[in-house]
Amino acid sequence: MSNGAISNSIRTLRFMNNEMTQKQLAEKIGVTRQTVMAIEANKYSPSLEVAFKIARVFNLPLEDVFQYQQHE
Repeated sequence: MSNGAISNSIRTLRFMNNEMTQKQLAEKIGVTRQTVMAIEANKYSPSLEVAFKIARVFNLPLEDVFQYQQHE
């Protein structure tokens, strides 16, 4: 898979949820703030478990948080 195929709406969702910080999200899902920062910047694709935990924090389906673009 090429880099950047998975994008996300985490930054927007954090701001829509009382301006949740990266640190607060990290604590809720059990990862470091640096991990949240890398996922948010599309520099790192989370494991399925972490992706589902993030979606659960925002009470949204996975595809509302993460988007996958297939490159032809």
